[in-house]
Amino acid sequence: MKKFYKILEEKIAIALNKKNYEIDKAVVLESNRPDLGDYQFNGAMNLAKIYHKNPLEIANELAEVLKQDSFFKEVSVASPGFVNMSISDEALISFINLDDYEYPQKNELIFLDYGGANVAKSLHVGHLRSANIGEALRRLCNYLGYQTISDTHLGDFGRPLGLVILELSKRYPQWQYFNNDYCGPYEDVPITNELLEEVYPYASSKAKEDDNYLKEAQEMTKRLQDHEKGIYDLWLKIMEVSKSSIKKIYERLNTHFDLYKGESDAESYVPELLAYLNKLDIVKDSEGAKVIDVREEDDKLEIPPMLLIKSDGGILYSTTELATIYERMKNYHPHQIWYMTDKRQSLHFTQVFRAASKARIIDSNTKLIFAGFGTMNGKDGKPFKTRDGGVMRLEDLLNDVKKECLKHLNENIIDNREDISEDIALSVIKYADMIPNRETDYNFDIEKFCDLEGKTGPYILYSTIRMKSLLNKALENGLKYNKLHLIANNFDREILLILNNFDIILEKAFDSQSLNDITEYLYRLNNSYNRFYNENHILTESDELKKESWLYLTSIVYKINNILLDILAIKIPEKM
Repeated sequence: MKKFYKILEEKIAIALNKKNYEIDKAVVLESNRPDLGDYQFNGAMNLAKIYHKNPLEIANELAEVLKQDSFFKEVSVASPGFVNMSISDEALISFINLDDYEYPQKNELIFLDYGGANVAKSLHVGHLRSANIGEALRRLCNYLGYQTISDTHLGDFGRPLGLVILELSKRYPQWQYFNNDYCGPYEDVPITNELLEEVYPYASSKAKEDDNYLKEAQEMTKRLQDHEKGIYDLWLKIMEVSKSSIKKIYERLNTHFDLYKGESDAESYVPELLAYLNKLDIVKDSEGAKVIDVREEDDKLEIPPMLLIKSDGGILYSTTELATIYERMKNYHPHQIWYMTDKRQSLHFTQVFRAASKARIIDSNTKLIFAGFGTMNGKDGKPFKTRDGGVMRLEDLLNDVKKECLKHLNENIIDNREDISEDIALSVIKYADMIPNRETDYNFDIEKFCDLEGKTGPYILYSTIRMKSLLNKALENGLKYNKLHLIANNFDREILLILNNFDIILEKAFDSQSLNDITEYLYRLNNSYNRFYNENHILTESDELKKESWLYLTSIVYKINNILLDILAIKIPEKM
C-alpha cells in the first residue's frame, strides 16, 4: 500500500537530519491555507525548544533542503516557524499512477462484538448503530489486512426469556414442554416470531405491575438456566424461531456475523471461570455477594467493585460478560476484542475489562476496546418513536425509508424498482448513521437524508453511478485510460490532493473506531469530483492526453468510492 504522508514525512525527517536535527516523526498536516501550500509542517517550534534556537531559523534551514527536491513545486516559510509545501505535478502524477491501494495481510486477529439483539424481541432502532458501526469496522479491519471474527452476542438466557416462557406456560399449559412427567418427543407447537413479539412486551409490563408475576418469572429464569427438561427444550424452539427472524433483519442491513453466540454460550463457562478466579484469591465477600475490586489509584471517579455473584447465588450480566472474554481467549486467542454498544454501558465495560486484566484472563498485550456510541433520535431531537409513542421496530424504519426513496427514484426505471429502492434506503440509513462521530447523538430526518444533495448516501451513490456510466461510455467508444499524463487544471489537482489522504483516513478510522472520517472523506472527494466533472467535457475533449488523464482520474475516484462504500456496507445499485 502506497502511503503519501509517509513519503512526505520521511523526506522532512531526512532533510532535518541533514541539518543535524533529530526527530522521531515529522508530523505533516493538510494546509488550511491552500494559497500558501498543500501541506504544512509545524515541528520547528518543538525543535526550537529542544535545540534552544529560533524556530524561524530551523524552518528556513529545512526549507533550504526541501527546495532542492523535485518532489516539491514550492516551499515557503511563515512566522513563527511554519513550513508550507506545494507538491510538484510530476510527484502527484507519479504517485497516482502507482494505483496501489491494497494492504498486506497481518498476523493479528481482532474479535468484534456488535449487534446485541435480544431473542424473542423485535429488533428496534436502538439496535441500528451497533449493527452499522460494527459491520463497517469489521470490513475496515479486513481491508487493512487484519483477521476478524464477528459475534452478535445474543441476549438469550436472562429474565426476558424467563418472562416469555412463563407467559407461554400460562396461555398454553397443555403444551408437553410444561409437563414434568412427559418423556417422549415434543409435539410441534405454533411458536412464531409474531407470537413472541406480542408475548414479551405483555409479560414485561405485567411483571412491573405484579410482584408475584415477577417472582414467578425469576423462578422460571432459574429453571431455564438450570437446563430443566421441557423448559430448556422450549427455549431451544424459541431460539430457532427468533434467531431466524433476527438474521433476516441483519441481512437487510447487509450486516453479517461469523458467530451467533450469546449469553447461554458464556454461561456454560461460568463454573470454570469461577474456579479459576477463586484460585487467584481476588474474589471478595460483600454482604453475601461475591465481588472483584477493580479500583485503580489514579481513578478520578468512583469505580465500584464488579459484582460477580449475587447474594442469592445468581449470576449477572457482568459475570457472563467476563465468562465470554474467558471463552474467547481460550478458543480464539484474539489480539484485540472490540465492543460496539451504547456508550451508557461504559462503566460496565470498565469494570469487566479491569477484572479480566486483574485476573490475567487476557494476555498482557491483548487490547480490550469499548467503542461506545451515541443515540439515534428523531428529527425533533427526541428518542425515535412510532406515531403511537412506542419504540420503532427496525424493520418498520427500513420500510419507511424505502418508501421515501421510491418517491425519488427516476420514473424511467421500470425494472427492479423495489431492489434499487432497498439499496438506496440502505445508503440513507448507513451514511446518516456514520456521519457523526461515533460517540455523538444525532437526529435522523428521513426527508433530509434521502436528498440527492448534501452529505447523504444517495448523493455518493449518484456520483458513483455517474462515474461508472462515463467509464462504460468510454469503453464502448474504444477509449483507453491507463495512466495520468498531466494535470490540466486546479480541479484535477484538488482531486489528486484529496486522494493522497486515503490511507491516513482509513488509519484514523481504525484508531478511533469511528467511521465519520470516511463519510466526510467520501463527501469531500465526490464534491470535488463533481465540480471537476461539470467543468470538463471529458468524452468530447480534443486533446487525447487530457481525455485519457481525465478518464484515468475518474477510474481512480470510482475505485475509491467502491472500496469505501463496501467498507460502510453500502450496496451500489446499477441506476437510480
